[in-house]
Amino acid sequence: MSLILGLEGTAWNLSAAVVSEEKAICEAESTYKPSQGGIHPREAAQHHASELKDVVSRTVSGAEAEGYSLKDLDAVAFSQGPGMGPCLRTVATAARTLSIALKIPLIGVNHCLAHIEIGRWRCGAEDPVVLYVSGANSQVLVYYSGKYRILGETLDIGIGNALDKFARHLGLSHPGGPKIEALASQGTKYVYMPYVVKGMDMSFSGLSTAAKDALTVHKHKTEDVCYSFQETAFAMLTEITERAMAHRGKTEMLLAGGVGANRRLQQMLQTMCQDRGARFFVPETKYLGDNGTMIAYLGLLMLKTGNTTPIENSMVNPNFRADDVEVTWRD
Repeated sequence: MSLILGLEGTAWNLSAAVVSEEKAICEAESTYKPSQGGIHPREAAQHHASELKDVVSRTVSGAEAEGYSLKDLDAVAFSQGPGMGPCLRTVATAARTLSIALKIPLIGVNHCLAHIEIGRWRCGAEDPVVLYVSGANSQVLVYYSGKYRILGETLDIGIGNALDKFARHLGLSHPGGPKIEALASQGTKYVYMPYVVKGMDMSFSGLSTAAKDALTVHKHKTEDVCYSFQETAFAMLTEITERAMAHRGKTEMLLAGGVGANRRLQQMLQTMCQDRGARFFVPETKYLGDNGTMIAYLGLLMLKTGNTTPIENSMVNPNFRADDVEVTWRD
């Protein structure tokens, strides 16, 4: 049985976890909370550097409580990208240090694919169309011929960043998505918003601008604007996801990434899948946000196929695309 330590720290959440082939054994985390505005990469990296020792120590203690020790670890996995450069470099340095000190292999994993694989593992999905929505990413993917192919994606900013950007305009603290969701649940009137879908791609930057204008220029109620923002953005995401399912003839759909915790988005996708006679999957909320368990689990899959990362090839890649990865762990 293989045992993997995973380190995640691409943005605001620092997390470490130990995973076996059978279960997620333990996890510890520490979250950077900006005093104002959004995530500041340098400050987030400083947070990670100061908290890494404690987070890893708590994870190791959790593993020991389950009957495992450091000498039982078979590899250490880390997010090689995409993400914020300073954060990625901080965590990668820690992973290299542990790999050398413990004399175990190092595995650099793609953060986006880790979101997908933890979802497949937790839900039992076999070959789904994936909607991956997070702060910086909004993509529809499907596995085909040795890679996860991106069938559609945002042309500018991710849906999470669009929600956070509008939340900051409202004076709400980071993360803004859950606060927008709460306000939207009280909205009763739809306010026109630009619906921008171009083939299989979409754009969210104009939506954020329109939402601001709806408040400041047209004086609509905040709750109605939040409601309209969500309805428009999520309809765009649902449309391209359904089109991907039709194109590829898939009967499974998996929702992944932090924005996937939004109940309204889940509801819209669930309805679409029901109408198509397809199965809808979404993992537990704790596995939607960035977490060390997903990094450790993908590291485990990669280790089983001999896919490790030499130290000299372990440089981080802030723009690491999911479709750049040769998927060795799927048939």
